[in-house]
Amino acid sequence: MRQDALSIFQAGIAAADPYRAVKRHLEPALFDGYAKVHLIAFGKAACAMAQAAQDMIPADKLAGKGIAITNYENVTNVDNVDVIGAGHPLPDAAGLEAAQRIAERVQLAQQNELVLVLVSGGGSALIPYPAGQISLQEKIATTDLLLASGATINQINCVRKHLSHLKGGGLAKLAAPAHLHAFILSDVLGEASAPAHAPRLRPVGDDLSAIASGPTIADDTTYADAIGVLQAKGIWQQVPDTVRQHLQQGQLGAIAETPKPGDDIFKATGHTLVGSNTISVNAMLEAARKLGYETNLYSEHLTGEARAEAEKWLSYAKALPVNKPLALLAGGETTVTLNGNGCGGRNQEMALAFAIAAEQQGLSGDWVFLSGGTDGRDGPTDAAGGIVDPNTLKRMKQAGINPTELLKNNDSYSALTASGDLVMTGATGTNVADLQILLIRP
Repeated sequence: MRQDALSIFQAGIAAADPYRAVKRHLEPALFDGYAKVHLIAFGKAACAMAQAAQDMIPADKLAGKGIAITNYENVTNVDNVDVIGAGHPLPDAAGLEAAQRIAERVQLAQQNELVLVLVSGGGSALIPYPAGQISLQEKIATTDLLLASGATINQINCVRKHLSHLKGGGLAKLAAPAHLHAFILSDVLGEASAPAHAPRLRPVGDDLSAIASGPTIADDTTYADAIGVLQAKGIWQQVPDTVRQHLQQGQLGAIAETPKPGDDIFKATGHTLVGSNTISVNAMLEAARKLGYETNLYSEHLTGEARAEAEKWLSYAKALPVNKPLALLAGGETTVTLNGNGCGGRNQEMALAFAIAAEQQGLSGDWVFLSGGTDGRDGPTDAAGGIVDPNTLKRMKQAGINPTELLKNNDSYSALTASGDLVMTGATGTNVADLQILLIRP
């Protein structure tokens, strides 16, 4: 069953293959009528996406070497493309320099030229370009506070867009009057509802503005919304002074807003969604069926606090009649509110919380639960996630650790290391958020 769960997970990752995704959607006719094509790629899948585009763009159309920015683990050579490694999930100076290079390049594009932008998950961290007087370290500190507060990706992006030159439509603004088309590999999912304190923040779902904080997409949030997020999360007074001052100046109209829907710059901008979490979930459903499991789609957009969602999932599973092998599958992106100083990520925390809840509530039958990130990196760790079974807690206790205490300390990595339950894939070269698998046999 553990091998089945890992095979199903790998089927989900394979369905998000970025090279094939671009090749499926990129029509040669896209380049007709343009004198030159400027190739820009950023995100965890940048190299594979850039290679696919490079294979399709007529050589005489290329406006010099392309630029691809990806995390260090995913750096590979791409013909006629400058590949730059940068920090993720923590932005670094290399990413800042790369973002500045992108900005300089797209501003060279002319009206009869095309800027082809390939966007994948991780772009927010990989191309940091703070606005105004905000330093890179101050922007990082603000993002860290948001992450630790349990803010959703929707809320985090709202703030980031208003602290950046490129995000929230900034890249499209710099590229005008050239035409721009973005091919997007989505790593975001919908929330059940928008936050009550910030009604402008619509659920992300197919909202392309949420992917890499929407550098080529109109932004319908405001400086006031960004301030509202920080206040609602109780971190407004903790963010750096320059960040507060920048947002306040923007709210007063002293700094220009991000480009909004209907802005003329978007008349020459197009977008194609080439891959998503939904596509990967469907691939997992098919893989589970081929392995002989009856399938049940638990959630297409699993969000919320990781440990709380694990308990909800367990309660749902306990109420199901299990007469033959069953696979409950989901895709999503949960959050973790940090209360301790341990190491882990949302997938590892969810797996550990599920194992603890299963023992407490007595989940019957044989079962295996896996939660993993499709990029192969869960939080600031080298693991993709965790895979647990009825003997997980026993193995932890035999290793001399208290799983409940480690969960309280947000130290799921240590717990799952002790029990041998980390999922290790290495960097996968793609990113379409997270996948979850629960297999049960009577």
